[in-house]
Amino acid sequence: MPLAQTFFEQYGNIILSAAGIFGGLLLLVLVLAFITYGKLWFQAYMSSADVSMLGLVGMHFRQVRPSIIVQAKIMASQAGLNINRRNGISTQRLEAHYLAGGDVLRVINAIIAAQRAGIDLDFDRAAAIDLAGRDVMDAVRTSVYPKVIDCPDPQRSGKNVLSAIAKDGVELRIRARVTVRTNLEQLIGGATEETIIARVGESIISSIGSSKQHQDVLENPDRISKAVLERGLDAHTAFEIVSIDIADIDVGENIGARLQADQAEADTRVARANAERRRAEAVAEEQEMRARVVLNRASLVLAESEVPEAMAEAFREGNLLGSGQDN
Repeated sequence: MPLAQTFFEQYGNIILSAAGIFGGLLLLVLVLAFITYGKLWFQAYMSSADVSMLGLVGMHFRQVRPSIIVQAKIMASQAGLNINRRNGISTQRLEAHYLAGGDVLRVINAIIAAQRAGIDLDFDRAAAIDLAGRDVMDAVRTSVYPKVIDCPDPQRSGKNVLSAIAKDGVELRIRARVTVRTNLEQLIGGATEETIIARVGESIISSIGSSKQHQDVLENPDRISKAVLERGLDAHTAFEIVSIDIADIDVGENIGARLQADQAEADTRVARANAERRRAEAVAEEQEMRARVVLNRASLVLAESEVPEAMAEAFREGNLLGSGQDN
């Protein structure tokens, strides 16, 4: 006991001074923290956002903007979302999404909008859509209010109409409008608007190409849209096709007649070429026959020139005279 008393007498003042300094520093830190984050903490506390002062200080060291997290928690709390620390939209999950590069406020706004519209969208799916580079708020908005896509899209393809040819050879120039809404379940990994436009355009051209007469398409353009809609073109895409409407149909060129005319002209040229070939062959054959006649005439003249020589030779040899005497 005297030893302890002696130790306390020697170092008691130092210990008390150190404790006082530590307590003063701790108090200073608490005062600074309250000055810095007191307004945010009080705002979160009054909104039942479940954000602690220690959590706000920790956000500072984790390079997270506390104002964004607090605002997101307040919005979620006031909207009636589950902000339970175990299975709800907790502060830790919001910080994780923020550190991953996501837009926390946009995700919360999208979840609130989906809840108001009766769409099933939880935090994990909304965060995944946001981190995938998709506009989650626009996706929810499109789910509530479908948007119209032009087919073809002049800004993407540079074409204003689709060109299709019926079986009778008449060209039809069509412009369609596709009404779609976002399919949140397939938004991650699903095909984009370009795929929808390509599939619809291909199906319209195929449907018109299978029509016997172009008048059938002009009389019932909705038949084409219904046939295209029944093909399930929105499979594996981020959208659900609501309707396909034919906005405009114009009659173009008679491609079949032009092709027939071109074919007839080509056949005429082939026939003329064959006739010219046969004429050339006939002329060549005629020249060959004339050459043969001249050759035969030359042979005849040569043979006739040998007759006097043969007769003279016979007279010299007496064969011709002896023959006459014998007779």
